[in-house]
Amino acid sequence: MIKNIKLLNKIAKIGTDKLDRSLFNVGEDVDAPYGIMVRSASMHEMEFNSELRAIARAGAGVNNIPIERCTENGIVVFNTPGANANAVKELVIAGLMLASRDVVGGVKWAGTLTEDVAGQVEKGKSKFAGVEVAGKTLGVIGLGAIGGMVANTAVHLRMEVVGCDPYLSVEAAWSLNHHIEKAATYNDIYACSDYITLHVPSTPQTKGMINKDTIAKMKDGVRILNFARADLVNADDLKEALASGKVAAYVTDFPTEEVINVPGVVAIPHLGASTAESEDNCAVMAAMELGDYIANGNIRNSVNFPAVSMPRSSDCRLCILHKNVPAMLTKFTAICAEQGINIENMTSKSRGDVAYTMLDVNGKPEDASVQILKDMADVMRVRVL
Repeated sequence: MIKNIKLLNKIAKIGTDKLDRSLFNVGEDVDAPYGIMVRSASMHEMEFNSELRAIARAGAGVNNIPIERCTENGIVVFNTPGANANAVKELVIAGLMLASRDVVGGVKWAGTLTEDVAGQVEKGKSKFAGVEVAGKTLGVIGLGAIGGMVANTAVHLRMEVVGCDPYLSVEAAWSLNHHIEKAATYNDIYACSDYITLHVPSTPQTKGMINKDTIAKMKDGVRILNFARADLVNADDLKEALASGKVAAYVTDFPTEEVINVPGVVAIPHLGASTAESEDNCAVMAAMELGDYIANGNIRNSVNFPAVSMPRSSDCRLCILHKNVPAMLTKFTAICAEQGINIENMTSKSRGDVAYTMLDVNGKPEDASVQILKDMADVMRVRVL
């Protein structure tokens, strides 16, 4: 049966072409989608049809998707971490330079000159003088795909780099340059850094993390880069610090009404992932994640269910999305035994309150046997592949 994949935004063709048309019907106007691909469109008010099994966000942030509701309905939500990392990293490095030298102000001023331009430039350029980044200390908060690349690049700019990430994965740690110093806490970053760059998600714990209290712990004249999310920074406290000179510059890729046209602020119109290469990379990754889950049940880069994948060892696979409660695996195997379902291979992992189990079985089970699994308490969804 061909599955409908709905596109809520324009998704790069190089990505949608990864979806086998013998298995998927892909388009913006399809009804009753089995899967959805989305970029920035808000889905919070969207009603989900009963057939919907997965949503793939072509990008890292998923603020436009109702994650909790998806989880309750057994809908797997994917993102594409790292697919746009290089594009964002390059813009962060540009932001590092814009925070150091008043290039934006200088360009605007030069555009007003009409006569004796060369002479006026020589006379007026001093008011746009800045500082060099070499030898300065860059504090990197969050050392994931983007933060790690920024930190590594800054080392090659001859900066002293200090990073802090309480959730740093082993894989991410291996990719870091050995010259990067590890800070135990964010407070250590605040105390020693000439520049601070933010690369953490917006969560209840990180919202407003840059505020009057944390700014007070920073060096005088610190320069702050925010290419993560606008609400990581308390705008009123930031403006006060800019006015006093405590913060020398603030460069952000997330402009808001509060910071537009504020002296010392460089507001970039969310261009971090706006490259042709980045959009292609995100589209390809999102399509491959979505296609693999729908066809094979494998989960990679989900934001609401654990990463679980297993090579096929039989013609039929049972995929069970369920609550992470004791003895679920024992119950599954017991039901399979009672129903005469022989399990050839299996895997199961949990993530917080949810879990995911895959069972490769001999022959397709009877519908009645599958219904017993579906009717179990704490089971969200069962798929037969």
